[in-house]
Amino acid sequence: MIRTTIFYFILLLLASCNGISEQPDLVKTADEVIVSDHGKTVLTYRISEKMPPGGVDSLYRRSAYIHPLYSPGGAMLTRIQPPDHYHHYGIWGPWTKTTIDGREIDYWNLGKGEGTVRTKAILTSASGKDYAAFTALQEHVDLLYPAGERVTMEEFLEVRYHRARKYQKMYILDLTSVFRNITADTIIFEAYRYGGGLGFRAVESWKGDNSTVLTSEGERRSTADGTRARWCIVEGETAVEAGRSGILFMSHPANREHPEPLRVWPEEIAGGQLFFEFCPIRHREWVILPGRDYTLKYRMVVFDGALTPEQAETYWKEFASDN
Repeated sequence: MIRTTIFYFILLLLASCNGISEQPDLVKTADEVIVSDHGKTVLTYRISEKMPPGGVDSLYRRSAYIHPLYSPGGAMLTRIQPPDHYHHYGIWGPWTKTTIDGREIDYWNLGKGEGTVRTKAILTSASGKDYAAFTALQEHVDLLYPAGERVTMEEFLEVRYHRARKYQKMYILDLTSVFRNITADTIIFEAYRYGGGLGFRAVESWKGDNSTVLTSEGERRSTADGTRARWCIVEGETAVEAGRSGILFMSHPANREHPEPLRVWPEEIAGGQLFFEFCPIRHREWVILPGRDYTLKYRMVVFDGALTPEQAETYWKEFASDN
């Protein structure tokens, strides 16, 4: 018994010396929140505004997004500021065609200079044996308000990482957005093919010949755009041992318009590169009343190797049972 205890203590000491934590790590700096596990970065959330590349209009700067996001084997899966769409930022969810008191504000297409989304503060952070979590306060800003820029909506974004079960090449990431109209005016999210929900710009190497899309309704990349789904597998070729990595995106049944409409780029856009979004205003406008809270919940299973439709359905049922 004594020898076993000593051996276990030595293992803990060696892990500590090698920088390997017994639980996921969460580190906050002035610019970022970094979640890591077993000595490897899982994801980075941006607090300060990221400037665009040199020579690009500074209007394209922003914060309040996740990038990079890595697979369990260390493959980067996200991309920011691609030359074809400088306003794309890894994993993010701004609203597009928004109207307040007859004025249009676009929080997505940053080059218009109408609106943006900024991180105001990290309100909470915690980690335990099998998880790490934080809550960010994000502000949706009207840049052209006649009396000077103003915050129109506050968004409380909880990001929660769940460590994979032993020997599984996957982990779970929960994103819960609670947003509130803090003006005295009604806000209209107009029906449009982009906006809100959860957007994902995939790594540059994923194109039509080495990546796939499959929805819960059996739609592929060529047919998925504009359809509805409970879940969607987006995956592609990577340099991990298994040769492929991906993300299972899931929409909670309590979400507006569930099963949620999708925006999936056809292969003729941007040279075949991949964009995916749950878009709850795709087919019907959303009226956001002052002072009320509105919630959207998503879960992502990030994996290496392959994920079958049957496995995806099992993961979704587990998620759907969560209140």
